[in-house]
Amino acid sequence: MITNGATPRRGFLGKVAAAAVAAGMPWSRLEAAETAIQDAQDQWLTRLNGKHRCLFDMPAPANGLPLVHILNYVNTYNSAYSVADSDLNVVGTFYGFTTLHGVNDAMWAKYKIGAAMQANDPATDAPATRNPWRTSVRALGMDIAPASIEALQARGVLFLLCNNALTFFAGELAKANGTEAAATYQDLRANMLPGVVLVPAMVIAIEKAQGAGLAYNRQ
Repeated sequence: MITNGATPRRGFLGKVAAAAVAAGMPWSRLEAAETAIQDAQDQWLTRLNGKHRCLFDMPAPANGLPLVHILNYVNTYNSAYSVADSDLNVVGTFYGFTTLHGVNDAMWAKYKIGAAMQANDPATDAPATRNPWRTSVRALGMDIAPASIEALQARGVLFLLCNNALTFFAGELAKANGTEAAATYQDLRANMLPGVVLVPAMVIAIEKAQGAGLAYNRQ
């Protein structure tokens, strides 16, 4: 099971939380990567032309429930309101303790992300060496493949990844693995999950989504 990011933790996560408290979101002061994210900064908003639009704010893993709630949103519109997926725009966020769910299995293995983030592989109950949300989600005591990142993307769900958070966690993973922070950041960025959009800062992406009329669902 994936540990809820809202719960205080020791080790790597404890240092992350302590840094955030001490510096008031320290990644806001980290040097942002050159914004070749320019294309993504606001263009993702132009994709959102559905009749029903909602952003799911997911800073904590919460044992996979944020993705299950997205699935519930889409399925209920289908079944109870006869609204097709094409008329729905759903956006999910990767930042805070969900940041590294936006990168692929190779990065989870290379940087021992499961051990660092206290995220276990439901198949082995050992620290995950693959992204545990990519193809299935273990939630409510069961494997729910339709709630996986890839399954939801296939139905039109858009996931955003915060560049500030990615920069911060790249630095922490670099310390834990004895690698260089800038190189680790570039590695993670080059290995984002297909279809995930890198945005400069999630705090601004959420503001822009609400300014564009998306409903807000806090997870």
